[in-house]
Amino acid sequence: MKNSIDFWFNDRSIVECKKTVLIKSERASSLKMKHCSLMITILLLLFSSAAWAERLAVAVSVANVRSGPGENYDILWEIEKYHPLNIIKKSGQWYHFRDFEGDEGWIYKPLVRNISSFITKKENCNIRSGPGTGFAIVFTVEKGIPFMVIKRKGSWIYGQHADGDKGWIHKSLVW
Repeated sequence: MKNSIDFWFNDRSIVECKKTVLIKSERASSLKMKHCSLMITILLLLFSSAAWAERLAVAVSVANVRSGPGENYDILWEIEKYHPLNIIKKSGQWYHFRDFEGDEGWIYKPLVRNISSFITKKENCNIRSGPGTGFAIVFTVEKGIPFMVIKRKGSWIYGQHADGDKGWIHKSLVW
């Protein structure tokens, strides 16, 4: 009789042990799923805000950059045609933006368009007659000169300045 009780107790212990292992496994799995869900949510938020950042360019010869969304705010500086801007926020007819140097300001919406553009981020950038260092230097520009993109070829960009000057520049020299 004692043997049958021991046997029953052992079977029950095994069943209880299996239940405990299964419950712990389910908890661990549930915890892993919660961590994965949290990480996915964080990544989506990070990438969606980066993906949302719209890139526009100044479409007029000169535009005022203001300290806030309205004409009653101070003019911080002026930017020229084709200057690229990463839009951070919209407020009515005004865009809050960040430029290639990380500076922020506000610009009136009708002054910008969806124009593919770049701005030089290095001093003394060579603008060439063709897409490669073997081509002649047509002219040199300083840091902060904006261009409209006309076409691309490999790592080279053919651009046009607002004054009509055109040429090729390596993509490592622009933003």
